[in-house]
Amino acid sequence: MWRGILVFFLLVLPSAAVDARPRQINPIPFAHEPCSVLDGRPCTPYYCSPLEPGPCIPEIDYPYGQNLQLTIQSVPPEADRAKYQKPDHDLDTIGDLFAELRSCWSPPSENARGGTQMSVRFSFNRNGGLIGPPRLTYATAGIPADTRTAYLDAIKSSLNACLPLKFTDGLGGALAGRPIAIRYVDNRDLGK
Repeated sequence: MWRGILVFFLLVLPSAAVDARPRQINPIPFAHEPCSVLDGRPCTPYYCSPLEPGPCIPEIDYPYGQNLQLTIQSVPPEADRAKYQKPDHDLDTIGDLFAELRSCWSPPSENARGGTQMSVRFSFNRNGGLIGPPRLTYATAGIPADTRTAYLDAIKSSLNACLPLKFTDGLGGALAGRPIAIRYVDNRDLGK
């Protein structure tokens, strides 16, 4: 019997010592510490498995997706007026970039049509210039060709008026070559 107890301690204690080491987790960039399925408090976003080793690290719902999509309205809503203000510093975040792009937009005055929507796709280089011209990806169905041309020219001239954008080194390196899609919505009341 003593032999069995000795074998048990020789087999169990080394494996328990390995598992007893605390796991070091770097929770940055999370604003709160990771949680476990055994904690008494909830873990966001409520996805965690007891079969995975270590604590659960919550996934944060970031305000910007991986695809960098933006909607710009000709007349912004009152709640979003601050998002249309041009930043007074070098662009350091995606929010700064989107605010700069929103402040650059000026819709066409001739051949304009209320309710028109157009989407373009383009990329920036690390110095804040465009990599090629913006490519039209969507236009409201049924608009005349001259209206489409007027809006596309307004988009190109609005972008060119802001270029080159002043990126910080970090943002310039992160954005270089990544596609950005912008949907322009002309929500002005132009009448007939």
